Amino acid sequence: MNGLDSVDIKTSVANSVNEIFDKMLSMNVEIFDTESQENIDDKKIVGAVSFTGDVMGWMSIHVSDCFAHLITASMLGMEIDEIEGEEEIHDVIGELSNMIGGNLKSLFCDTGFPCQLSVPSITSGSDFKIDPAGWMKSERISFRHQKHIAYVKVYTKPGN
Repeated sequence: MNGLDSVDIKTSVANSVNEIFDKMLSMNVEIFDTESQENIDDKKIVGAVSFTGDVMGWMSIHVSDCFAHLITASMLGMEIDEIEGEEEIHDVIGELSNMIGGNLKSLFCDTGFPCQLSVPSITSGSDFKIDPAGWMKSERISFRHQKHIAYVKVYTKPGN
């Protein structure tokens, strides 16, 4: 895979999630066994960014609607019942995916795989699955905050 397989995506994402949730949201998260593949069964929100360049890829963060509300309230310094609508939640989840994706972009660039990062996209609902095909490497990093479970998926392959 031209050296891309030696890039430690899991550790980078785990560190990013821990740092972002601690510093930006004042939330402690626990990274847990990604082999368990726990899924979010109720309404969920997915924020995603893609990479193009010497590495092609896609990164998404999957959170329940309930957790998305908690994250939004925390990031905006308000109570959950003060959230005015879905746009605020989508903006926050988009920014969260952008921060995690930005840290991955830096990792790729620092290890010899310069790339560009797309703007975030948001998908929400209760009856969908995002599972892209055609990637050479995929990683899943699961984490929880109290009773809330979320996960990040990263798919990569050499570009250009």
